[in-house]
Amino acid sequence: QVQLVESGGGLVQPGGSLRLSCVASGNIFDITNMEWERQAPGKERERVATITTNGQTNYADFAKGRFTIDRNNAKKESYLEMKDLRPEDTAVYYCSAFTKVAASSWRWVWGQGTQVTVSS
Repeated sequence: QVQLVESGGGLVQPGGSLRLSCVASGNIFDITNMEWERQAPGKERERVATITTNGQTNYADFAKGRFTIDRNNAKKESYLEMKDLRPEDTAVYYCSAFTKVAASSWRWVWGQGTQVTVSS
C-alpha cells in the first residue's frame, strides 16, 4: 500500500509564507510526476504545480512567481514553497504522485491534504 502524507499547513497572515512537505511511503517501485493541488470551500480542486523526475516544473497561472515546487527523489518527498500568500489561497492542499505500485501497474496516489488558511 502506498501512502502520501502532507505537512506544513496552518494559519498565516496575508503576505506571509508557508512551506508544505509531502512524503511517500509504502510499496513503491518508482515515482515519476509529483503534483500539488488545492481545493477551496465550494470550489473544484485545481492543480497548483507539477514537477517531473528530472526537475522540470509547471505552474498554474495563479502560482507563477509566488509558489515553487521541488522534490527529493531519494527521500520520495515533494515540497511547495508559497510566498506572498493571499486570502484567496486559502484551501486544502493535496500532494499527489504518479506511482509504480507493482511490476506493471502505475497509478496516481493522493495524500489526505493539509489546510492552509490565509487571514489577518
